[in-house]
Amino acid sequence: MRRFTWDDLQFFLAVARNGQLSAAARQLRTNHATVSRRIDRLEQALATRLFERNPRGYMLTAIGERLVESAESIEREATNFRSEASSGASQVAGVVRLSTLEGFGNFFLADRLPRFARSHANLAIELVTIQQIVSLSRREADMSITLTSPRTDFYHYEKITTYRLFIYGSRAYLESHPPIERREDLLAHRLIGYIEDMIFTPGLDYHREIMPGLRASYQSSSIHAQLHATLSGIGLCVLPNFIASPYPDLVPVMAREVFLERDYWCVCHQDLATAPRIQALTDFIKMEARSAQSEFLGDLVLDRG
Repeated sequence: MRRFTWDDLQFFLAVARNGQLSAAARQLRTNHATVSRRIDRLEQALATRLFERNPRGYMLTAIGERLVESAESIEREATNFRSEASSGASQVAGVVRLSTLEGFGNFFLADRLPRFARSHANLAIELVTIQQIVSLSRREADMSITLTSPRTDFYHYEKITTYRLFIYGSRAYLESHPPIERREDLLAHRLIGYIEDMIFTPGLDYHREIMPGLRASYQSSSIHAQLHATLSGIGLCVLPNFIASPYPDLVPVMAREVFLERDYWCVCHQDLATAPRIQALTDFIKMEARSAQSEFLGDLVLDRG
């Protein structure tokens, strides 16, 4: 049997988890030819086939399935050793890729994260604000801000904050359209919201929760686009208070009677939870969220209501 290295096993795990060379290459930040070459080399070293190649991708053989268990055990030990070494040196370093929902990433974290980056010069930060294109389960991100907490043994999760959403309209729109005094009145208004068949998490499906039959006629996959459509007076939109509150032209409708609550969660794999870079970023996000609690909960909106 030829010699192989832990580095070879990392390539093996990436392909095993993704099933595609291209996806594994993106995760490892290399090209698919390199991934293919490393898999071939590992199979030659072990004198066995680890994958069956077919048009759908790379499927694990029985031997490959057994190797996954051993490789993941080695991966956990390597991660723990790196964490202990980093902790001993009291140094936050390396790379952390954070996947987050667009609203939280662009309207809250983007203004604050540079301050964290300046205080951790040895840490490279990658912020992904299109959450549906990356997968935590396939290790395409190190940590993720989500609306759900995956309560399984594979993940570590911490609550960031609760936030409230209200129905908003521009002053000009509300002055030129029928008054809204009860939920049924919403049916007479044009609504702005997410594209229904592109909603990738139940927490973004607002209208059915507010009232059966409520449907957006102006739809966008981007909360940024929804916000600006509301500002332009197209119609009413369900928006998080922390996104809408900086715009004095946006007025909440029936704020005390109609509002939604959601939770932001920080999620990572169990084997990364104690890594200094993950802990440092998680603590920073939680601290910033605590300091902005009134913005998230919309206390001023409810007081005015």
